[in-house]
Amino acid sequence: MPPVAKHFKTSSERTGKEYRELHEWLDNDPEKKAERHDLTKIYEYGKMIEEKYGEEARNEYIRHLHDDVKTKFEHLQHDLEKAIADTLDYFGVR
Repeated sequence: MPPVAKHFKTSSERTGKEYRELHEWLDNDPEKKAERHDLTKIYEYGKMIEEKYGEEARNEYIRHLHDDVKTKFEHLQHDLEKAIADTLDYFGVR
């Protein structure tokens, strides 16, 4: 997942605001991080964030989760492609 500073930067580029408090809330408490990234709680947390910070902040919350999931799957895709290439090399197929 991108470091919290990366989330500040991307939010700032998108909105002109870092949404520092939001991103820190999501990422900086190790005991709550998994719960706060739980995709089944998007509605619950999204509503809470919108009430506290506004619609744009809610959108940044969703984008934060999107960026984290995207990063995770990019890593998995890279690992899979490497494993396939290594296997093909091993069997002399590539």
